[in-house]
Amino acid sequence: MDNLESLPGWEIVSEGLADVSGARVTPAACAVWIAFARLSRAGLIDDSLLKHRIEDPEDALYRLLCQEGGNAFGRYNALMRRLVKLEHALDHASVASAQV
Repeated sequence: MDNLESLPGWEIVSEGLADVSGARVTPAACAVWIAFARLSRAGLIDDSLLKHRIEDPEDALYRLLCQEGGNAFGRYNALMRRLVKLEHALDHASVASAQV
């Protein structure tokens, strides 16, 4: 897939993929696990990352955001909205590339 950097939320997934590869549990890594099925279908990640799986990534994300302080609920919702936009953009891009 070309021009991933232009997709909304790609910066989160890009950071998260590096964190998952390094076996770090971060908000970005949780985002990768939340979107794992779509990212995998898009060919952006493979099953080799399964050894670093985060169980219940939505809960883990919220706990991490609470530990950071501030408005964890608001940041959780904002991150989830950004992730959904990325998933929709990936779906749209894969449909467009299949039609070419």
